Amino acid sequence: MAYKSLSEFISALEHEGELVRIQRFVNPELEITEITDRESKKEGGGKALLFENTGTEFPVLTNAMGSDKRIAMALSSTDVISIGEEIESLIKKVTSPANSLFDKLRLLPTLYDVSTWMPKTKGGRGACQEVICKEPDLSQIPVLKCWPADGGRFVTLPMVITRDLESGIRNVGMYRMQIFDKDLTGMHWHRHKVGARHYNQYKEAGKRMHVAVAIGGDPVYTYSATAPMPDNVDEFMLAGFLRKKKVSLVKCITNDLEVPEDCDFVIEGYVDPAEEYIWEGPFGDHTGFYSLADWYPRFHVTCITHKRKAVYPATIVGIPPQEDAYIAKATERIFLPLIRFTMLPEIEDMFIPPVGVAHNLTMVSINKTFPGQALKVANSLWGAGQMMFNKLLCVLDSDVDIYNKDAVLRLFSDRVSPVNDIHISYGPLDVLDHSSDSFGYGSKACFDLTEKYTEENRDIERNDRPAEVDENSVSAISDSIVSVNSDFIKEGYSFLLISVDKSKGQSAKEIIKGLVDSDVTTAAKFVIVLDAETESMTDNIIAWLILSNIDAKRDFIIKQETDQLFVDATFKSSTVDGFKRDWPNVVTSADDTISVVDSYVSELNLGSNFESPSKNIKVLVKNNSAIADNTH
Repeated sequence: MAYKSLSEFISALEHEGELVRIQRFVNPELEITEITDRESKKEGGGKALLFENTGTEFPVLTNAMGSDKRIAMALSSTDVISIGEEIESLIKKVTSPANSLFDKLRLLPTLYDVSTWMPKTKGGRGACQEVICKEPDLSQIPVLKCWPADGGRFVTLPMVITRDLESGIRNVGMYRMQIFDKDLTGMHWHRHKVGARHYNQYKEAGKRMHVAVAIGGDPVYTYSATAPMPDNVDEFMLAGFLRKKKVSLVKCITNDLEVPEDCDFVIEGYVDPAEEYIWEGPFGDHTGFYSLADWYPRFHVTCITHKRKAVYPATIVGIPPQEDAYIAKATERIFLPLIRFTMLPEIEDMFIPPVGVAHNLTMVSINKTFPGQALKVANSLWGAGQMMFNKLLCVLDSDVDIYNKDAVLRLFSDRVSPVNDIHISYGPLDVLDHSSDSFGYGSKACFDLTEKYTEENRDIERNDRPAEVDENSVSAISDSIVSVNSDFIKEGYSFLLISVDKSKGQSAKEIIKGLVDSDVTTAAKFVIVLDAETESMTDNIIAWLILSNIDAKRDFIIKQETDQLFVDATFKSSTVDGFKRDWPNVVTSADDTISVVDSYVSELNLGSNFESPSKNIKVLVKNNSAIADNTH
């Protein structure tokens, strides 16, 4: 069903037992985030939270799409898999040969359905303009400050609407907005984004750029703004398809852009490309690390409109899993048929695990029919839209359950030859990737886990590894080694974890050199060196850190003679490692925020076992700044 408003979606969530109302005052600065972080990390994503007492006239909704059930409800479906199946069926209908007049006529209902998805602008004002504030004051909206080292309060679910200067085609993107004054924010569009391309058009033309920011309404609008739609395709068309009802738009009050007439808030304004940028950030990001401050355009607010009973939706991002993991899962399911049809018909399935924070890890299974096909798939995906940001890509055969962690680890242990099956390339990376030597550019690796054809030559394949590791011999390689974990080896998986203390002056590279020069680790194909602080972390946190902290070309060391991969997954520093960029801190709540929430959390009707997730991660935090290691 198409929701007539965000409030109607909230009612639907409540009816399904998916919402908790919190009537006690909770501070939008840090406390809402701490509570939401606790809730979203419950098994299955917890509940949506409606904070009804925020110190303003507006409630705050968080974690609204943070479960399999809620993201499906938000997209007007019973489950996101059925949406992908519907898209696949539609593609087959419109692309199948129509040999007869009857065959062509059968397509007419499908083509009519497509026409009903297109957004339509209506005259007059919409519900989103029931209250018009031509002297805008952003402080009246309960915008959150999420994490202690954030640069300020950030709008986290804005639908930023811009228009191509040449074609007039609308784009709806999601770019965080830091509030600097009652009528001034930053506009955080990355260099790869459509909003940035539009900005450059206006800059070249010497024209002021109108921008409208819609917040709330049918949650499918918000999802569509996050979706990796092709350039010059209107995201509101995708919203119309998902909700099976076209999006009704109205003109803004102070510019000529259109916004959904049933959204909760509209922030109208402009960006002047002739102005100097503003220093924006830091921000605790979906990577689980702070994205550090940088220069971005200024967005001047000319008008704010809203419903009389508006609800302000916000999302919390940080160490996974969070709400964005479920949004990413929906995207994975919805867009897989398009990838199959337009590029890679051999793909059977795709999985982007939450620990990979969207761009660090992708698992793909294929129907392999010729040698080199895994690399063909990797190169094609690295050239496709936002998949260009992928850092590690694992390609497997179609008979492998890519969702089964044990099965995949077993395949790494039994089949992968590090010398033969790891292929490193270069390309663009997400600008939020902190581990690359260069901003937004670095290496990426394909792990070919497919069964090999005879033509795919094997230079080396060692099958005579010792059955176990002598942990004492490994520890003796360096005084900086604080622990050796061979539990995986004992369970039959070819992984060895080594924790090191680099404060003693040795870099991980130097420690790895000592390991490579010896034969004390030959029982393991994969030897992963981590910081000492990770010793007591869960497997998921360790996997997240490994994926976050590596650049394949720099941090993969392959020992040819023993067919081993050594990985430096430690935090990089300027002094010990010679890293040339600022290394960000891990995102956690402050101790005083945790204590305040602990003092009243039992009043919130959120169940038991509600300890702060930050407590077990604090050991990774280097200081109170967003920057863990400053090179300047």
